Amino acid sequence: MNAMKALLQPIRRSVLRISLAAALAVLPQFSMAQSGWPERPVRIIVPYAAGQGADVLTRLLTQELQKTLGQSFVIDNRAGAGGNIGAAAAAKAAPDGYTFLLGTNATNAANEFLFASPGFSPATDLEAVGMIGLLPMVFCTSSPDFPTNGIAELIAGARAKPSTLNVGLPSTTAQVVFAQFVKEAQAPLFAVNYKSSGQSMTDVLGGQIPLVIDTITAARTHIASGRLRALGITSLHASEMLPGVKPVSEQGVPGFDVVAWDALFAPRGTPPDIVRKLSEHMQGALQQPETRRRMMEIGVEPKSMSAPELDAFVKAERKKWGAVIQAAGIRSE
Repeated sequence: MNAMKALLQPIRRSVLRISLAAALAVLPQFSMAQSGWPERPVRIIVPYAAGQGADVLTRLLTQELQKTLGQSFVIDNRAGAGGNIGAAAAAKAAPDGYTFLLGTNATNAANEFLFASPGFSPATDLEAVGMIGLLPMVFCTSSPDFPTNGIAELIAGARAKPSTLNVGLPSTTAQVVFAQFVKEAQAPLFAVNYKSSGQSMTDVLGGQIPLVIDTITAARTHIASGRLRALGITSLHASEMLPGVKPVSEQGVPGFDVVAWDALFAPRGTPPDIVRKLSEHMQGALQQPETRRRMMEIGVEPKSMSAPELDAFVKAERKKWGAVIQAAGIRSE
């Protein structure tokens, strides 16, 4: 028996060496395959129509990514159901590093509370890659006779005449901002829902309603011309996009911070080194002065976050948006 063991021992050592060599040979090949990414065009699904803000932003970002990564990026517009159609398509895509999602506060924080069946789970089907930017909303009025020049006066006016001051709300984001503001400021305003910014802007500029909450993109031209008066923005801090306009948080509602945002996500299971590489290149793109300038022109404040930072941010946002939507009974039409 001892003689047999002695005979087999060299054979076992030989087999072990061969197996180890084979395993080591595979690892560099896998690493090289990932480090060579991207080796073909990368698709980014935008869950909104071509020409809308999210689409314009994605095309602007991918112009920089194409330069630094040396590969083309293809924009795949999949509009519908408040962004759910495109987001679901991205969630179900192969996690091979060649499909990503331009996600928003709607697709990745709000929709699971707004829709009975969104078609995907942002928490389990998608993973964070990197933040792109924030989109603060702004409270505006057009009436020269309206006695409000800031948020503190607006709150006082609402309390003096409860539910008589109409506020135009052209989006779900505006509805969430409104609901949170009414709750935190104890300001009994009256919501008037619209289907688009065009409709609410027409009515506020025409004097049919005294107030509107909308994106800086939609309001900025009218603010610059003097037709609208900005009362306060909804981000925690002041924004370069509206110099001189104080945030709501500094006008009697401490800590108020409800903004829209855009970020990049990947199907769950995408190789970590690909996610890390794309995230790093995104952060580099957001530091480019021309990219930052053009982003702010379209109403997006550049905001760089790594994948782990974005993941933590989105988890907090999902809790915040979910609580407001459920408490206010907001539902998607």
